[in-house]
Amino acid sequence: MSYRIVYIALVLFLVGCSSNTCEIPKEIDRIPIEVTIERLEKDFFDIEDKQEVKKFLNEHPLFAEKFLQASNYPNDSILVNSLYGLATNPSLDSLARQAMKTFGDMEQEKEQLEVAFKVIKYYYPDFQPPRVQTFVTGLSQDLMVSDSLVLFGLEFFIGKDALYRPQVYEYILNRYEKEYMVPAAILLLSNKYNKTNLADRNMLSEMINAGKAYYFVQTAMPCTPEHTIIGYSDQEVADIYHNEGRIWAHFIEKSLLYEKNPFLIQKYTGERPNTPEIDAKAPGRLGAWVGWQIVKKYMERNPSVTLPELMAETDYKKIFNESKYKPEKR
Repeated sequence: MSYRIVYIALVLFLVGCSSNTCEIPKEIDRIPIEVTIERLEKDFFDIEDKQEVKKFLNEHPLFAEKFLQASNYPNDSILVNSLYGLATNPSLDSLARQAMKTFGDMEQEKEQLEVAFKVIKYYYPDFQPPRVQTFVTGLSQDLMVSDSLVLFGLEFFIGKDALYRPQVYEYILNRYEKEYMVPAAILLLSNKYNKTNLADRNMLSEMINAGKAYYFVQTAMPCTPEHTIIGYSDQEVADIYHNEGRIWAHFIEKSLLYEKNPFLIQKYTGERPNTPEIDAKAPGRLGAWVGWQIVKKYMERNPSVTLPELMAETDYKKIFNESKYKPEKR
C-alpha cells in the first residue's frame, strides 16, 4: 500500500470544505462570557524573599490548592522554600521573561477561550467557565484543566526559539507551539462530557471516543485549523486526507475494527512518532483521526443530533453504522 505525499494546497481546500463554518451564531456570541487571563508569572518572578512567596500563595489560593496542591504538604515551609528557589533561579527567570515577551497580552488566546466557553455554555447551560491563569512551571507541567481552573505552563509553548525546551520526543515537541495550546486545553475539558461504555472496548470504540473529543474541540473552536486540534502539522493533514481511502482500507483488510488487544489498539490510537504498519511517513494516532472523520460523517447525516447528545452517546456501533463512513481509495 502506497502512502502518497501531496502538496499542502490540497488540504487547505479539503479542510475548508469539511470543517465547521467560522461564523459564530448570534445566539452564541451574545452569551455574556468574558475571559480574564491572570498572568501569575509576572508577580512570581518579581519575588525577592520568602515572605513575598507566602503573600503570593495567600493572594492566589485557587492556584495554590489546585495546581500546587498546597494542602498535601506537611508544612508550609517546604512549599515556600521550593517556590522561593524557583522564583530566584536566574535561568528560569530568563525563560519566564521570554515567555512573557512571546505571549504578549494573549489577546488571541483570550478570544479563543471566550468563543469556546460561549459554545460550551450554549450547549451545556450549567457550565461555569473556569478561571484562566498562566505560570512558568520550570518545565514541570504544560497544562492543568479542572472545573474551576485552566492553567497554562507558558514556557512549554514558546516554540522552537525557547531558551529551554521540555525533554520529550521530537514528534511531541512539535506540538509545543502557541497555536496548539488552547485547543489542547479544550480537548482536556471535553473529557468531562465524553461518555463511553467501558465494558465494550475495542479498536472502533476507542477510535470513535477519540473522534468525539476532537469533534467537541472543533465545535467549540470553529475558527481553528484541524491540524492544531489533533496536533499534526498541516502537511501531515494534507497527506492523510489524500490517503484517507488507503488508511481506511488498512483497517478493513487487517480486520482491526473490533480488535480488543490493548497493545494493537494503542498502536493505532496512542502516541507514536509514526504508524509504520500503514506507511513509514504516516503519523501516529491515525486511528483517532479516522474516528474523528467517522464522527463528522455521523453528525453531517444526523443534523438533529446536538453536541450533548453526541457526547453522551455510548453506542459506538450506532455512530459508525449511521455515519456510513467509507472513503474510496485514490
